[in-house]
This record gives sequence, C-alpha cells and structure tokens, in this order.
Amino acid sequence: MGELKKLIEEGKIKYIGLSEASASTIRRAHAVHPITAVQPEWSLWSRDIEEDIISTCRELGIGIVPYCLLGRGFFSLGPKIVDNLADNDFRKSLPRFQLENLEQNKHMFDKVHEMAVNKGCTPSQLALAWLYHQGNDVCPIPGTTKIENLNQNIGSLEVKLTTSELVEMDSIDSEDAVKGDRSLLGILATWKASDTPVLLLKKMNYMHLFRFHSADVNYLVCDHGVFPLLCGLFF
Repeated sequence: MGELKKLIEEGKIKYIGLSEASASTIRRAHAVHPITAVQPEWSLWSRDIEEDIISTCRELGIGIVPYCLLGRGFFSLGPKIVDNLADNDFRKSLPRFQLENLEQNKHMFDKVHEMAVNKGCTPSQLALAWLYHQGNDVCPIPGTTKIENLNQNIGSLEVKLTTSELVEMDSIDSEDAVKGDRSLLGILATWKASDTPVLLLKKMNYMHLFRFHSADVNYLVCDHGVFPLLCGLFF
C-alpha cells in the first residue's frame, strides 16, 4: 500500500482498489491511503461478504464492485450448466460445481426461475436485478462472451423488484444452505484464504518486545499479542 500511495502522489495512478480482501485488510489498507473500490464475489449463492465486508466498505465510503454475479453461470441454467462446460473448464474442479452439490443447490435455481417467469424475465436477469437493488454504492460487473447474453444483461436493468420480492429473494439462500465451497484453495484465492499479515510498528523499543524460538518458528511477543516471525520480516 505504501508503494501504491507513492504512485498516486507521483501522478502515475489515480485510484487504488482491492479484490477479495477481508474487512481487516480493507481497514488497514484504507488507513494508508483511501481505497476507491473493493471487488468481492457476490451473488445469490455467495453472500458471506454481507457479514462484515459490505458494512466495512460502507462505513469507510468505499465502492463495491461485485463479480461472478450469476454464480459462475449457475443462475443462468442451473445444474445443467455443467453440460456446457469444456473438459478444461476450471469450474469443473470447484466444489460447488460437483454434481452432488449442484443437485443439492438446485432448489435455489428453481426458486429464481419461478420468480423470473412471474416477472417476465430470465433467471439470470432476475439474479442481476437483485444485485442492482443492493444500493447506489454497488456497481456489478457482469461478464459475457456472447452478444445474446450481453443484451440480456442490459435488459436486467429494466427489472424492478418490490420490497417483498427482495425479501423473498434474500430468503432463497443462506451461507449454511449452499452446498460446496465457491473456490478451491490453490486455484482461486478468496478473502478467507488470502488475508494479509499485520504490519507491526518499526519503533519496537516503545512496545516492550521480546522474542522466543519454538519448533523452528520465531515469535514476537508484545503488548498486542504473540505473532510468528515470517521470512525474517522483523529481525
């Protein structure tokens, strides 16, 4: 963050954004220089960020730019999405796209499909519209490789949801109801697996520090707790 701040001061970049950052990372980065936007995965079946990250962004005045708005295609075709995936499509390795989990999650697509029929739109348009109704600080970024899907994405802007419809859609999913993780460690890093380490003050003589060694790991002990020393970061 310090180097990015320098680039802004030098006029080489204008804004700083974060992707898949935890609430604590967002706060610490924002303390160095204001963060303009945070990019999290957010959809009807990926809502864990609502616990802390969304409120943190709003508290700090940071824009929210969600990606994977359709659950990597799940809310366009439901479990049938796997029939259209190439053999080398990385989604085939994701826990949430395993057949047993897709079948367990089918009820979510069925509910969205039912509501979409009643609204006169497609399931994907309804899923996008739900995100567009999450607030003026939310700027979803749907992606597509087909003109047909692009036109559908644009059409989702015309889908208006009532308060009762939003409540109904909110009830479709909860974190416990979704089967399978959205990512696979080692393929896609998420905010849960890529949190940044706490940077301690350099002026350690004011912090009452000492260190000890255990099982080939050095530890720093101070008034704020015990921290492992990684790669000679502190001494």
